[in-house]
Formats: sequence, C-alpha cells, structure tokens
Amino acid sequence: MDPSPPQALIIVADDDVLERMGASYMFSDAGYRVLEAGSADAALRFFETNADIRLLFTDVSMPGTLDGADLARQVAGRWPTVGILMTSGRPFPSHLPPGVRFHAKPYEPMNVLRDAREMSIPLV
Repeated sequence: MDPSPPQALIIVADDDVLERMGASYMFSDAGYRVLEAGSADAALRFFETNADIRLLFTDVSMPGTLDGADLARQVAGRWPTVGILMTSGRPFPSHLPPGVRFHAKPYEPMNVLRDAREMSIPLV
C-alpha cells in the first residue's frame, strides 16, 4: 500500500517565487494538491476558507504582518490536525508548537516528502 495520501491538500508558503515554485512542483509531483501563498497572511486566508488542508509547508522569513513562525503558531492553535513543516536558510526558530518539523535549506526533497507523508495521513 502506498503510504502517501492520495490528493492530500497542502499549502506551500514562501515569498521567494522560485523557492515556492520548486516546492510546489516537488509536492504536486508526489501526488499532492497544492495551494501557493506568497505570504503568511495569504496562507492564513486559505486556511480560513478551506477545511480540506492537511499540511503546511512554510518558510520562516516572510514579509507581512506574520512570518512563518507566527503562521505555524496560528495554524497549530486553530487547526491542530494540520501537519506543519518549516524550512529556512537560517537556524531553527524558537518557540514553535510541538510537532513542527524543520528542514534547513537547501533541504533534501526525499526527507521533506517522507515527513509530509507521515504528517498528512488522515486520522481514523
């Protein structure tokens, strides 16, 4: 049995267009449905209008009223069943919710996709 959830919905949030496109392609190529957000604020709006989101993949440093760490805290508090993966070229941020998995840039796609599969399997 394939452990990846078919067509699970994921948000890729990164203000860098090329990074966002690369991550989106990585996830869509692995069978995920992807929504792209160029800011944490835009990602939060997706969560507020779509109950099917299973996973958040976000960069830490983003412009706007929220950064990626703020977004992770908001999502963990409001949508506790959503898996959260973070990435950054900077050190692991402090004060993140339990269960957040961090991948330093440049990340290894196989490791990110392994964590995504584990975190987005529907709970029964």
